[in-house]
This record gives sequence, C-alpha cells and structure tokens, in this order.
Amino acid sequence: MSAGPDHRPDWLRWAQRVQAIAQTGLTYARDPFDRERYEELRGIAVAMASSALAARPEEVRVVFASSLGYPTPKVDVRAVVFRGDELLLVRERTSGQWTFPGGWADVGDTPSLAAQRETLEESGYRVKAGKVLAVLDKSRHEHPVSVDYTYKVLMGCQLEGGEPVTSHEIDAVGFFARDARPALDIDRTTPGQVELAWAHLADPSRPTDFD
Repeated sequence: MSAGPDHRPDWLRWAQRVQAIAQTGLTYARDPFDRERYEELRGIAVAMASSALAARPEEVRVVFASSLGYPTPKVDVRAVVFRGDELLLVRERTSGQWTFPGGWADVGDTPSLAAQRETLEESGYRVKAGKVLAVLDKSRHEHPVSVDYTYKVLMGCQLEGGEPVTSHEIDAVGFFARDARPALDIDRTTPGQVELAWAHLADPSRPTDFD
C-alpha cells in the first residue's frame, strides 16, 4: 500500500505544528520568559483546533496539548487475525461499527504484546503475533480528521484458541469473509487496511507496507 496525500486540512497541520514547537520549547526552555511565550503558543494551537472543530478548548487541550516531553506520534496497534479465509473484527459500542481489535500501545508493552493483549481483552481469542504487516501514518489514509497525530501498526497474528467475549467497549465479535465485510469504524480501521490484510493473507511473503 503506497501512502496517499496528507488528508489533514491546513488549519490542523498548522495547529499541530504550532503545538509541537510549543511543546518542544516547554521541554527544553529554562528561561521563564521563554516558557511564557511557549505557553502562549500552545494556547494559540488549542484555540485554532477548538475553533475549527467547534469544540470546547478544554476538550481539545486534553487530547492535543496535555502531553509532556518532545512531541512524537501516538501509536495505535491493531491485530490482523484470520481463521481460514475469515477475518476477525470486533464491534465498538460507541460507534456500532467494526474494527480490527487493538488500541493505543501502553508504556511497557512491545507491539507484539500490545496486539496479543488487546485481542484477548476485546475478542476473547488468544493470538500469537507473527509479522508486522504495516506501519501507517493515519493522516495519509481514509480516516476522518483527528487532532492526534498517529502511527498505526497492523500486526499479523496467529489464532491460538479462545472463544468470543464482549466487554464494556465491545458488544460483538465475529469472523467475516471478504465479501461479507460489515460497516467499519473508519476512525479505527479503513476499507483499505482491510484489503491490505487480505493481500498479506494471499501473499505471506509480501513485505511490510509503510507510510
């Protein structure tokens, strides 16, 4: 899969860049006047994003400007699991739509452990991570606009056992044939990423896709 164009609108690219400059400055600046200017820059970035999203600044600040240290992308790890020629998907309670099991990587988790843990928690199935299928820049794929800057890791996993379970986040679990794909939660998993999963199933020697 080749990366598409950057789908972020100009206001989001500018706001993210201003936020990144402000966060870097707050990480390294020691002069109180410099820190005051960087705090002002951070406030401008939050105001830009909240105005464009019609959201309260406090809400934007939580997801956009609350991290510390040098700014880096967040990492979303998703497990790609097949049973024969059917693909495992889980349904999010909040959206009523389907996605690969997975979510934000936790500190202390390797990518493989994150994929295995999230799959067990969200679906009830035990899996073993085997191959990184893709590392993708979320802003260059078919996802809706998001304030977070995110890399998505698709981890190919072998099904080892278990049975379907639901949780406070997931209300259904299923395996789907290629021609029976349900409605996807495209903030988490896109049709292109599902097709990429099938491409790796068809050709196990396919190299890792990126960007």
